[in-house]
Amino acid sequence: MPAFIEAQNLQKTYRVGKVDVPALRGVSFEVQQGDFVTIVGPSGSGKSTLFYLLGGLTQATNGRLVIDGDDLSKLSDSERTQLRKKKIGFVFQKFNLLPTLDARSNIDIAQEIAGTKADPAHFDRVCGLLGLDKRMDHKPSEMSGGEQQRVALARALINRPALILADEPTGNLDSKNSVTVLQMLRQANVEFGQTVMMITHNPEAAAYGNRIIHMRDGEIVAPELDPQWTGHHPA
Repeated sequence: MPAFIEAQNLQKTYRVGKVDVPALRGVSFEVQQGDFVTIVGPSGSGKSTLFYLLGGLTQATNGRLVIDGDDLSKLSDSERTQLRKKKIGFVFQKFNLLPTLDARSNIDIAQEIAGTKADPAHFDRVCGLLGLDKRMDHKPSEMSGGEQQRVALARALINRPALILADEPTGNLDSKNSVTVLQMLRQANVEFGQTVMMITHNPEAAAYGNRIIHMRDGEIVAPELDPQWTGHHPA
């Protein structure tokens, strides 16, 4: 079967004044449907640029990127917007919740933006999986950081996107809440079968994936299966 994500010689160069600054220098990899892939690298390694390309937020300078059969290099801006609405769920380091809305409304708004029909059974299943059942009426200011990030994760999952992109999802959390969020992200990956790609600089967080891609200076230096991964999240 064709790969769910296929990247071929991805290059991205930014123009800074009169100087071309390469951010990606020919990145190639494949990801199968249902994988949980973590992308690890220091600041400036190109992992954030790769995240923007995968999310259709910017276009590669050269190369080819296909996600679930869609060649992003051939899509217009409006078509990439529709791709993001229908196929991609985002989880960021900052929770990006609307402070005046309660948890339920912060999740519902993702369906309104995507124009998808509400599915109460799926809503309850997602929120139950993430342990949010009793927090639906609470606003962000009334929740812990871990709870806010779980609401953000529910918002990313609610439209059943084929791909979840997580950018340092535990960056603003303490160690206990970080473990909780990572365990739930892994559980959601297994439960719903959605492909997950997570950017992190934290080796402990990276171990929650079933595959780790190491980046440095805009290149992949070590794509590999985690030899310690057994199909379960770390203890």
